[in-house]
Amino acid sequence: MERLFEPPEAPRGRTSVPPEEGPLAVRMRPASLDGFVGQGHILAPGSALRAAIEEGSPHSMVLYGPPGSGKTTLARIVAARAHAAFEEASAVEAGKAEVAAVLERASHRRSTSGEPTIFFLDEIHRFNKAQQDTLLPAVEEGLVTLIGATTENPYFEVNSALLSRTQIYELHPLSSEEVLTLLHRALERGECQAAEVPDDVLRFIAGRAGGDARAALTALELACRTAAPARVTLEHAEDAMQRRALLYDKDADQHYDYISAWIKATRASDPDASLYYLTVMLEGGEDPRFIARRMVVLASEDVGNADPRALEMAVAAAHAVEHVGLPECRYNLAQAAIYLSLAPKSDAAKRALGAATAHVREHGAQMPPEYLRSAAYPGAKKLGRGQGYDSPHAHEGHLSAQPVMPQGLEDQRFYEPDAAEDELARRLESLRDRRRRL
Repeated sequence: MERLFEPPEAPRGRTSVPPEEGPLAVRMRPASLDGFVGQGHILAPGSALRAAIEEGSPHSMVLYGPPGSGKTTLARIVAARAHAAFEEASAVEAGKAEVAAVLERASHRRSTSGEPTIFFLDEIHRFNKAQQDTLLPAVEEGLVTLIGATTENPYFEVNSALLSRTQIYELHPLSSEEVLTLLHRALERGECQAAEVPDDVLRFIAGRAGGDARAALTALELACRTAAPARVTLEHAEDAMQRRALLYDKDADQHYDYISAWIKATRASDPDASLYYLTVMLEGGEDPRFIARRMVVLASEDVGNADPRALEMAVAAAHAVEHVGLPECRYNLAQAAIYLSLAPKSDAAKRALGAATAHVREHGAQMPPEYLRSAAYPGAKKLGRGQGYDSPHAHEGHLSAQPVMPQGLEDQRFYEPDAAEDELARRLESLRDRRRRL
């Protein structure tokens, strides 16, 4: 009978390696929830997921979280507790044929021994719609309990039909202390061949891992192997950690999270936070043109006429990105980010546009007065278009007594300057007062 860690054959699409011969991250996988570290928000005593696992009656689910947060480990614990066969596949390598074979074996087990099947599908977001659809009947009928794992937001990448048949659990990056717990546990088990691993080295690895347990354990193993049989130094750890790339995926929801953080930090007039999020995006491989476009938007949306030069600065940065490119355009973006952060802020233009839009959508578009309408086509004058127009250039201060709003809307106001636009506010009030006296 197929059991966890004891499959009679290698799962399709994966190479079966005994845990005791695998890398440290595999050797350290706990066999039960008692040894599982992190994710207390979904595995706290009394939680629905913990109860389902402990009762051995799991439901289909999608585990969504960053690398090294425990998705695969949790799936294996689910299967072990449920005394279920564990079928594992990667959506990168598996196709319809492999899925069909898994479902056939699951059907055979159910009809012969009654043994349930846990189907763990890693990187489920890599399955296209047709491939995901092949799983629907089996999940709906309970032929398999599906556990999908993904680093991508499943609401963007997984079919709504499949999502409706599963529970979504978001796993968080581990804290530095949780990663440190795993590192200490590895040393207590004698998994390091070096003479000693000082606490400052462990804390360095835990802090640099970015919440990724797999990366931390891999770095510890590499540092121990490099230093053995001597003492592990900080230099060994630094060398090992350099092999891990920055945790940022420009094609996933981190793309939206970090640009959102940059916008809000810049809006809050914090140049240090603005530069920090800008750097994370650039170091993670974000397209600088995307960042520049958001700068142009922010210049009008959040700075506006409190500092009209902000738009000039943002547009100049966008042009610089196109003409210079990486890596030098980083300086242009940094300069613009600092300027936009420190510029006075006003969303009066955004609010005015919103008010005008709401009015038009509620009341419809009213025709402008006849004297404002175009007379630039044959027959326009016969229709009265443009007749009697009084040009403001003919009057002192460029004001005309003619209303320029549609009839009935002469007193409608959309734009109200805020405190950061005091000069504009004074000019506007003066113009309105003079217009009332005409």
